[in-house]
Amino acid sequence: MSAEQLDIDLLKSFSPLDGLKRDNLAALSKKVRISELSPQQILFKEGDTEKRTIYIISGALELIDDGNIAQVVEGGTDSARNPVSPHYPRRFTARAHDRVQYLSIDSDLLDVMLTWDQTGSYEVSELQGKSENVGGDDWMTMLLQAKAFHKIPPANIQAIFMRMQQINYKSGDVVLKQGSEGDYFYVLTRGKCLVTRETPLNKEGIKLAELDVGDTFGEEALISDAKRNATVTMTADGSVMRLGKDDFNRLLNEPMLDWVTPAEADKIIAEGGEWLDVRLPSEFENHHKDNAINIPLYFIRLKINTLDRNKNYVVCCDTGRRSSAGAYILSERGYNAFVLRGGINAN
Repeated sequence: MSAEQLDIDLLKSFSPLDGLKRDNLAALSKKVRISELSPQQILFKEGDTEKRTIYIISGALELIDDGNIAQVVEGGTDSARNPVSPHYPRRFTARAHDRVQYLSIDSDLLDVMLTWDQTGSYEVSELQGKSENVGGDDWMTMLLQAKAFHKIPPANIQAIFMRMQQINYKSGDVVLKQGSEGDYFYVLTRGKCLVTRETPLNKEGIKLAELDVGDTFGEEALISDAKRNATVTMTADGSVMRLGKDDFNRLLNEPMLDWVTPAEADKIIAEGGEWLDVRLPSEFENHHKDNAINIPLYFIRLKINTLDRNKNYVVCCDTGRRSSAGAYILSERGYNAFVLRGGINAN
């Protein structure tokens, strides 16, 4: 089995890689190589659980079920644009008919990159339910009035405030940097912040938002286990309260998310709920739940007002990573959101 370097245009010919930004594709291209199979060589067997996303570049790959050829995936065809047999455990044995060139990508790596790429233009969560009667510096009261805290047990809320750390900053200090690891959830308690995002065409950073006292930020990187997708800089002397990743997930994120099994999800749908698929349109078109609606994760904030606050939504993606980030955003804003455990590829 040989390997050679590939280019970005080849990656863009596959779904959902065609939805990644070019700089993320460039990063992915450094981690992936073209590999080859000889005729009759086995790529994977029925029942295998190794999480690899496979794309056929050239040649013909046979998918075998109970000794019979159930499907042939040929490089360059429409079917080859999508991952081969993406469900785990594998439902088929894959065998090369002739010499086959293919890509094999770590599925968790790809899912993290898709999530990072799609978590929206910035990491800011606007607090809901701010009261005009709340003083501008009463960040704790503002935070408790946020819908994000309505599902949190009182003991958790007490623990959250006990474990938060106060950090003081000067104007111009960077609170978090785009591309860094997600380690804390933040609440701005004094001063103001500017949110910017660097792009290949603008290294100085595009202005995305200004934060005031009571605004929260940084949670999406913690939920999706991805890198920071924006930089937050103080524009005045001020302070933040921060909560570590483990405490955030245990005390705030986990209580916010309602995970459901496939059977529980089907019951919600049967009782009038709706599937909400947050993958890219190309992934959705390849396969999706019956009657599902598709709002890619990066569009959630823009399209959220099109959803019905009185309806139950079962949010889904391939693995549960992107859907958990989407469900958190919905729950934070008062929508009834459930997450399909394991994603649709595991069910």
